[in-house]
Amino acid sequence: MRALEEIRAEIDAIDAKLLPLFLERLQCSREVAQVKMASGLPVFHAAREAQILERVEKQAGACGGEARLFYDAILTSSRALQNRMMDGGKELRQMIENAPSKDLPHDRIACQGIAGAYSHEAALLLYPGCRPHFYKTWEEIFRAIRDGKEDLGILPVENSSAGSVSEVYGLILKYRFSIVGAATLRIRHCLAVPQGVDLTQVKNVYSHPQGLAQCSEYIESHGLTPVPCSNTAAAACAVAQGGELAAAICSEQAAHEYGLHIVEHGIQNSSVNRTRFVAISRNLFIPEDAQKISLCFSLPHTTGSLNNVLSQFAAAGLNLTKIESRPISSSDGENFEYDFYLDFTGNIRSGNTLDLIAALQSELPRFTFLGNYTELD
Repeated sequence: MRALEEIRAEIDAIDAKLLPLFLERLQCSREVAQVKMASGLPVFHAAREAQILERVEKQAGACGGEARLFYDAILTSSRALQNRMMDGGKELRQMIENAPSKDLPHDRIACQGIAGAYSHEAALLLYPGCRPHFYKTWEEIFRAIRDGKEDLGILPVENSSAGSVSEVYGLILKYRFSIVGAATLRIRHCLAVPQGVDLTQVKNVYSHPQGLAQCSEYIESHGLTPVPCSNTAAAACAVAQGGELAAAICSEQAAHEYGLHIVEHGIQNSSVNRTRFVAISRNLFIPEDAQKISLCFSLPHTTGSLNNVLSQFAAAGLNLTKIESRPISSSDGENFEYDFYLDFTGNIRSGNTLDLIAALQSELPRFTFLGNYTELD
């Protein structure tokens, strides 16, 4: 068996040969880009890349998977270089350049539920002093923005305990409005009862199903019966107005809004319960200090398609913070394609980041740049 240092020395010698060959290959890619520009050809040639990957995988034998992965990275680098040379994503670059950096109008803000809901609290955190309009469902908010009735909508997208709000992500992918802000709200549930009522008189506790789940330990230890409601603020309102003696699990703001007495604060199972909200708009707005980017695109359900895209973020040094997927019916009605939603840190006005997003727009179907915004935490 050879010594470790001897093997490493051989690896270094091989790398010394590989790097000049890689640079030589990139030079060929530059020349290819010049030919494509002169001929009006696109950067991405799917059949050509598939042919190369199949060939190297076959030639590599038992190491075919590793060889395919290696060459896939080379091809990705070559495409990125050609996209930069050919000014890929020109329309996207112009849209971003023309996007205002001063805040959008936010006189008309939509939230789901009623006054005192956590969405209401998130709206006040993002836009202090605002007076939101309330809608029964999340899709009604999207429709109101689409129809010009509202400037912005405040929507929950993720909870640290319950995970993603799947319906909201589905609506983001359906309507593809811009995301212009985000905030993470610490969720501190309280138990509230009508004034003058003692907890010993109460049997039922009302709240949103997630609120009930997040306070399950408290509910069980106090012998209460959970009753689901449309949201936590609606639970507070129902308890305040209802005929039966009951309690509500809600926010402190909702308890005050409906004149309830708070029996106990912070009754959730986890002390780190947090919900992330986003603000959506028909119009794009990119503040100078934006640090979070969202986008969506479609991919076929084929081996390596997602890895090919994600590897480009890694190569650019960008940190992905969220990925969601939803199946969409393909044209043949049998195979599936997928819509993907991504969040990652970065500022679109950074040259490398903009180059990557522009390249992805040129290559990926159903691509939408959703926004670059600040996030309060």
